[in-house]
Amino acid sequence: MKTAAAFFIAFRYLLGRAREGGRYLRGAAAGIALSLIPVVVTLIVADGMIRGITDRYLELGTGHLQIYNWENQEEILEGSLLKDVTELPGVRGAWFERQGIGVIHGPSGSKGATIRTVDKSFWDDEGSRKYLNVLSGEAKSESDRDVLLGEELARSIGASAGSTVRIMTLHSTQTGLTVPRVTAFTVRGIISSGYRELDSLWCIMNLEAGKRALPYSGGAYLMLKIDDPYKGAESMARSIHELLGSPYAVYTWKTIHRSQYSSYESTRQLLLFIMALIVLVAAVNVSFATSMLSIERQRDIAVLKASGAGPSFTSGIFLWGAFLTGVTGSVIGLAAGLAVGCSVNSLIRTLETILSFFSGLFHAGPVTILDSGYYLETIPIIISWKAVLLIAVFTVLSSVLASWLPARRAGKLKPIEVFVKH
Repeated sequence: MKTAAAFFIAFRYLLGRAREGGRYLRGAAAGIALSLIPVVVTLIVADGMIRGITDRYLELGTGHLQIYNWENQEEILEGSLLKDVTELPGVRGAWFERQGIGVIHGPSGSKGATIRTVDKSFWDDEGSRKYLNVLSGEAKSESDRDVLLGEELARSIGASAGSTVRIMTLHSTQTGLTVPRVTAFTVRGIISSGYRELDSLWCIMNLEAGKRALPYSGGAYLMLKIDDPYKGAESMARSIHELLGSPYAVYTWKTIHRSQYSSYESTRQLLLFIMALIVLVAAVNVSFATSMLSIERQRDIAVLKASGAGPSFTSGIFLWGAFLTGVTGSVIGLAAGLAVGCSVNSLIRTLETILSFFSGLFHAGPVTILDSGYYLETIPIIISWKAVLLIAVFTVLSSVLASWLPARRAGKLKPIEVFVKH
């Protein structure tokens, strides 16, 4: 009963008239709401950028899992491994691949590149089709003389669809001597993943062409895609390892991209930590609001205590007030932050249009906030509801804890001192 009464009084203060102290709590709630908007937007943008880049690496590059045979890597390309693995539930597809390093010479330059030889059916996978953009030509390597080049790689060597390029790789002779081998190919298509780092590295050909261009030993593995790479990769890796046993080794994408993914996560956590400091400042503002409210409502406190209310009941009123302030600010701030975060792509395009208009007045070029050469053209909208809930809980707890001292002082107020003063 006492708790309900304290809650009702605190609720009345929050919704009450400005001159009764409600302006302090509502102002603090507004401060919390404003502080949460950049936190939620940062969370959505960071998660979207990380997921967007990671998806491109997984769907077009490394796959979700990779299987190696460290005793005989070429056995990967010759055994019945493909059939055994694709029969497992949850496996979406599997493709043989070999990788190597070579130097590509084009019409206007040369550049080192990662040479990938992969089964041509890889490009028919739904994940590959989703993220692969064919800029010219076609994404097929039907002939042993066809290659696909990443956009940035093709630009750096001056190649286009239909151009002839020469690829130099190193091979070892039976005597152990390393000799270069140069093979001519025709560029069948220029492709883009939407991420410059990938487009600057890839030279892709089919498996048969790879047997001629790449050294016979090394770099062979079976690439897998599964239904849920973000939640099911580890369990699938265990199942495959139990099925195949030694000498096979199974690596998930988290292991393959460990350093890169850790870097992304560290950057994300640092941004959220900086934003959390803003929330803490807003929580301190709740403490100030509670102190001012307790000063203005001294007569109410004195009357309550004279009527038999104890210190805990009086402190509870102001703690409930801080709690309601935190909840109100969190609900408004999170809702506004989610609305802005979900519209971030439209907002960026609108801002670019406005800035480009003003820059045009000074005969400057168009303004681009996110350079598509280094960032994603469109940020995927990823909402982590668990993180949003944790932010809300953190905000409310911070508001209550910050108000504990002023609420405690209000509970210790002596009625006689108030009556004598007033």
